[in-house]
Amino acid sequence: MYFKLFITMFNLSAFTFGGGYVIVPMMRKKFVEQLKWIDEDEMLDLVAISQSLPGVLAVNASVLVGYRLKKMKGAIVSSLGTVLPPLIILAIVTVMYENIKNNAVVIAILKGMQVGVSALIFTVVVQMILQLIKDKNYYGILMFFMAISLAVFLKLNTVIIIALSIIIGTIIALYEVKNNVG
Repeated sequence: MYFKLFITMFNLSAFTFGGGYVIVPMMRKKFVEQLKWIDEDEMLDLVAISQSLPGVLAVNASVLVGYRLKKMKGAIVSSLGTVLPPLIILAIVTVMYENIKNNAVVIAILKGMQVGVSALIFTVVVQMILQLIKDKNYYGILMFFMAISLAVFLKLNTVIIIALSIIIGTIIALYEVKNNVG
């Protein structure tokens, strides 16, 4: 199991270009749909927690998934599988940078990858919205559009948006617990 977890995270990380959000749909497909190691709700929770923690989203998510599956050893194995590919790639790129930085083919490849990354991120956003609608999570839908509005129209700092989301989410959760228990 540890080897499979390491190889899975290594492969996901090795073929993820464009930042942490790109790994989310790949992790979802692998861990939820194919391996069925976790369910959809757990995946959404792990992503939400990963986003609110300091550090790289992909590493945070892999640590949480690894911990969920195999506790501390799973978290270590999963995080190693996630960080090794970028370290190897960065080491190679650092050595070759002067030779490739103005190469037209490399520049074109990177621009093409930006489009693909945007599509993957958009896909995750749509899936998360559809899940909120399916769950009739009206607070979540409202918070989503609030966060988008604050980021796009008011250009509010991401840290402030996350902090506000945590505060509002906590208030809503406490309100729901109080109303369900009492």
